[in-house]
Amino acid sequence: MSAKNVHRAARVMRWVARIIVTLITVFGAIMLIGESISELISGRSMTPSTEGVLLGIIGLVALAGCILSWLRDFPAGILLVVTSAALGAHIGFCAGRNHFLAWAMLGLPYLVAGVLILSAWRLSINNQ
Repeated sequence: MSAKNVHRAARVMRWVARIIVTLITVFGAIMLIGESISELISGRSMTPSTEGVLLGIIGLVALAGCILSWLRDFPAGILLVVTSAALGAHIGFCAGRNHFLAWAMLGLPYLVAGVLILSAWRLSINNQ
């Protein structure tokens, strides 16, 4: 593969990963905000649970990975893969049923985006 084609492939992988991670991070933020509003409207107690705090921390790591995906490939890819693994662990311990389906909806996009960004980074390093 020529250097021009490798550069083009890396650029396409970065853009696809950025789009995926931006969409899933926005979706996750809307989900968390919607759940908070739902609890406020219903008048339920807003005391944070351990599961909720962990999900918020995972969301912040995902947001950091999303922002870094526009700036630095390697740290962004690592953060996105860690986010996927953390969501898998959180779902495994805290979710009721259908763990794989829940992870496939929430964690798999982060894994795909992280692998794409790390692959683009690897292609860029090898092509220099």
